[in-house]
Amino acid sequence: MKSDIEIAQSAKMLPILRVAEKMGLTEDDIDLYGKYKSKISLDVLKRNENKKDGKLILVTAINPTPAGEGKSTVTIGLAQALCKQGKNAVIALREPSLGPVFGVKGGAAGGGYAQVVPMEDINLHFTGDMHAITAANNLLSAAIDNHIHQGNELGIDSRRITFKRVMDMNDRALRNIVVGLGGKPNGFVREDGFMITVASEIMAILCLSENLMDLKERMGKILIAYDMRSNPIYCKDLKVNGAMALLMKDAIKPNLVQTLDNTPAIIHGGPFANIAHGCNSLLATKMALKLGDYVVTEAGFGADLGAEKFFDIKCRYGNLKPDCVVLVATIRALKHHGGVKKDKLNEPSVEALSKGITNLEKQIENIKKFGVPVVVAINKFMTDTQEEINYISEFCANVGVKVALTEVWEKGADGGQELVSKVLDTLQNEKSNFKVLYEEKLTIKEKINIIATEIYGADGVEYSSSANKQIAEIEKLELDKIPICVAKTQNSLSDNPSLLGRPRNFTINVKEVKISNGAGFIVALTGSIMTMPGLPKVPAADKMDISEDGTISGLF
Repeated sequence: MKSDIEIAQSAKMLPILRVAEKMGLTEDDIDLYGKYKSKISLDVLKRNENKKDGKLILVTAINPTPAGEGKSTVTIGLAQALCKQGKNAVIALREPSLGPVFGVKGGAAGGGYAQVVPMEDINLHFTGDMHAITAANNLLSAAIDNHIHQGNELGIDSRRITFKRVMDMNDRALRNIVVGLGGKPNGFVREDGFMITVASEIMAILCLSENLMDLKERMGKILIAYDMRSNPIYCKDLKVNGAMALLMKDAIKPNLVQTLDNTPAIIHGGPFANIAHGCNSLLATKMALKLGDYVVTEAGFGADLGAEKFFDIKCRYGNLKPDCVVLVATIRALKHHGGVKKDKLNEPSVEALSKGITNLEKQIENIKKFGVPVVVAINKFMTDTQEEINYISEFCANVGVKVALTEVWEKGADGGQELVSKVLDTLQNEKSNFKVLYEEKLTIKEKINIIATEIYGADGVEYSSSANKQIAEIEKLELDKIPICVAKTQNSLSDNPSLLGRPRNFTINVKEVKISNGAGFIVALTGSIMTMPGLPKVPAADKMDISEDGTISGLF
């Protein structure tokens, strides 16, 4: 079979205006970024505000292997399969980050015959949204240091600056740095650090904003530092949130592309689910719901991360009511959770599958806690045996959950017909009684404890001394009555990546708690999670190249 990029390069794309017309949009509704990409005007939402929303289908997964379990591929393939049945389906996806693209996991454009295109553009610079977020973030960082250098009228305590610089690349050397070296002309010396762009609060704000003015107001609320008397200092105190919003004036508009078979795909925003809230923008999802009868969207990593945050943060703020969840599982990952080593995952083992299936069991339970019907999608690999497939099917039948074998990577829309049948049956015959997991008015520790015990299966939560101080400070500022966003490893239900399957008798260790006041949530960092990843020993970048005629190779 051809590589992903070879398949994408041979796709017969429609001019993006033709794709827009499928959704009822006109030339005046889009801003062209070349022949096959565009931005969608926010006026589209206002014009359709009284139109009934389509059905909202969330695609999530079990805890993945390092390579992921194919959520994006299943998301895209499901929408392609719906369209093949004559349904009006629209995809809402996150934008890829250059960090994973050049690192180990890859981008987020799907794979095989279930991809969004132009794949190279989407995985690289796309329409420049990541760069706009990076620029807005670093403008604020520059303004902070400049304010101190120019006399520090606000009395910023340089030891207590909480806002960091970002870049959209994995670079561990920038996690902890010293700025201001070189004498008086270069400002004051202080410790600083970089996060990856997708961990920036600006990214989270973009994905939860209702419009440009809401985005500007939210950026003004970012807590950037404390003064010498421990009073909070916000971005609006530096008067730069207007300039930051100016940099984001195009980035706030959702992007329109298409799948290999020309299904419309709205791609916008891209926070990681292990260190942020892991969903595409509210604007993109709401726009898709007005333009499609069926909207297929995705939340990052396992259901314990992306789905929980989709429900408790995104749906809460956007007043969304998901109708169905597709839970992606692979036999490879379940055997991984059953103790099989990475180099042995292609070997059949129902025994290992029977041990690892507890991870699927727990994620099904997690989704049911939110009152949404669930369908399990077995994302088929060529090495899967019929005996292994039968084992999962029987397991799902015993717990009362529909299951479908999915072969969209190999067969595109044709490989998703069984899944479409199960999803449509669920939408018709099972009612969603969606509810959030906790009340935001609870204390910070109460909310974290509910997530840890109910979703992760922990016995409780332990806090570092610094986390306790940070919680007390947030409560003192009365900024605590908002949702929680837990930063946790994606590889385990616990905060320890080596605890596979369905761990029991463990505690969650919260090492740091910080307020994302503009975004509207509190981040609890657990275990050894980092907001700036590093490259692996052999980065994906090593295999990438470009020829004299501009043909890209090695990009998956």
